[in-house]
Amino acid sequence: MPEEEIGKVSKFFGKIGVAVVRVEKGTLKPGDSIHVKGNTSDVTETVAALQVNGKDVPEAKAGDEVGVKLAQKVRPNDKVFKVTPG
Repeated sequence: MPEEEIGKVSKFFGKIGVAVVRVEKGTLKPGDSIHVKGNTSDVTETVAALQVNGKDVPEAKAGDEVGVKLAQKVRPNDKVFKVTPG
């Protein structure tokens, strides 16, 4: 499936399994599939929810930083790709 780079991981909180993603281009919404790639990371998941300061938000666009819950560990500077069906 085609992928488009939309941003990168700023931080990862291991105890709660949340990555802070800085969206640099495009948009990200709950239900979107993302692929996080780095030196030691290769994670593909569906975004269940996006949060800013503990509150759910419907969408993140370029310039936003949002929390995304992930089942696996990722690292700062890992690239985030939006997977598009096709």
